[in-house]
Amino acid sequence: MGRLTVLALRAVLVALLAGSAFVQAVMVPLLASDLEGLDADHAHLRTPFLLVVVLGVVTAQTVLVCVWRLVTMVRRGTVFSHAAFRYVHIVIGAFVAAALLVFALGVLLAPGEAVAPGVVLLLGGAGLAILGIALVVLVLRMLLAQAVARDVEASRMRAELAGVI
Repeated sequence: MGRLTVLALRAVLVALLAGSAFVQAVMVPLLASDLEGLDADHAHLRTPFLLVVVLGVVTAQTVLVCVWRLVTMVRRGTVFSHAAFRYVHIVIGAFVAAALLVFALGVLLAPGEAVAPGVVLLLGGAGLAILGIALVVLVLRMLLAQAVARDVEASRMRAELAGVI
């Protein structure tokens, strides 16, 4: 990966992390104050909804930090090692957690008439899409495992060849 590409990706990651911190520090309290005006039928949704939003932002931040670490490993040329799996596993877990949070939000909003049924269906589709992203990362993890195995095998063969020569 080129130096300019790494710099551009890091700039995007910093912007996204700053935006997510803004959401946590400013937007969530504003959302909480807006939700105080809910009628008695929907007041019980306030705390779980805010919790889902905050945890959703945390899952996004987790993915961003892990991608930052993986980009650092790419720049150093150490991404094809067993250390990279830790970050890939965390990314997969964060996407699965985000999907579960979206499904939970759909379950929270489904009973009664808090939102239209189509919104609940859209949330289900969004949760399914997020699970799909987790599966794509899982496939990429398998590719990384193959690359690491090949790298280890190539190192072993080089050592054997050096011993023969």
